Amino acid sequence: MKIFIDIGHPAHVHYFKNLIQIMRAKGHEFFVSARDRDVIQNLLNSYNIPFFDRGKGASGMVGKLMYIFRADLSLWKKARVAKPDIFLSFASPYAAHVSWILRKPHIVLDDTESASLNHKLYLPFSEIALNPLSFKKDMGTKQLRFDSFMELSYLLPDYFKPSEKIFQHLGIKPFEKYCILRFVGWSANHDVGQKGLDYETKCKLVSKLSQKMKVYISSETDLPSELKPFQITIHPEMLHDALAFAELYIGEGATTASECAMLGTPAIYINTLSAGTLETQQQMGLLINLRDSTLLFQTLEKIFDNPDYRKEHEARRQKMLSDKIDVTAFLVWFVENYPVSAKIMKENPDYQYRFK
Repeated sequence: MKIFIDIGHPAHVHYFKNLIQIMRAKGHEFFVSARDRDVIQNLLNSYNIPFFDRGKGASGMVGKLMYIFRADLSLWKKARVAKPDIFLSFASPYAAHVSWILRKPHIVLDDTESASLNHKLYLPFSEIALNPLSFKKDMGTKQLRFDSFMELSYLLPDYFKPSEKIFQHLGIKPFEKYCILRFVGWSANHDVGQKGLDYETKCKLVSKLSQKMKVYISSETDLPSELKPFQITIHPEMLHDALAFAELYIGEGATTASECAMLGTPAIYINTLSAGTLETQQQMGLLINLRDSTLLFQTLEKIFDNPDYRKEHEARRQKMLSDKIDVTAFLVWFVENYPVSAKIMKENPDYQYRFK
């Protein structure tokens, strides 16, 4: 089988890397298009996944709309030669459009309810929309739900073992306490009108945390001079090792917060934008979801005052792991057996629990 995958965000590399490895070993062939973004392409190279560059993207509504035509054309030129049997993506309108033009099925995954414009751009051109149970939006007759989180496609213990070498790369002693802060760039379509931490709160947060542990900042934009000394300087593929051993994560990044929930690292997500995944994980006690910083420092004190917080957190994580399916194993089966797999899931959604 020939499978075409479009990658538009660093997280998408992780979503599909294990599927690609497993299916390659079975003789399947992959064609990967990737947005021109350093982190994405560095990750693909580090996992030995060949790809072609579909361009940088664009800013502003007009620029983004114009980019759709350029990206569609780029993917169509490659796909016309590659002749894939099926297209697979995480919310890619470009893969959806080209699959429709070539009359091939497009299976789209998504866990972001707020990206309404994107849904309108890809759903009419896709055959199946796969969403986690926590996804709150009804996508109609094309929708199938799976009982897991996207981050388990790469952070399930079967796929990921954190390396203690991360302490050396961070320049600290083994198991020295540290936390990670994450600031986003607010350039995504679903970020319009949203906000997280202001400058004063960021500085106050770094000052307070520095009294208890080392502080590292991951940021999508340039940091002000006061915060630059705290910027984390590790290779992108090491970030999950760093998150796994961190005492705490605080940030505006939803994916990183959810990753911490999968890893058992206490996480505080601060953003006016929420999602069904995050709300479900909060209900399970896997992270704290704040809409603004009003209760941030009060929440921190509660964590610091509870000596059993990490132990209790890990117990909740273990229960979650025992309840959820292996997303990658499920996807391998679904893609290999499509369209029969879609028929099976529509008639018997519990079939997915064979992949626990």
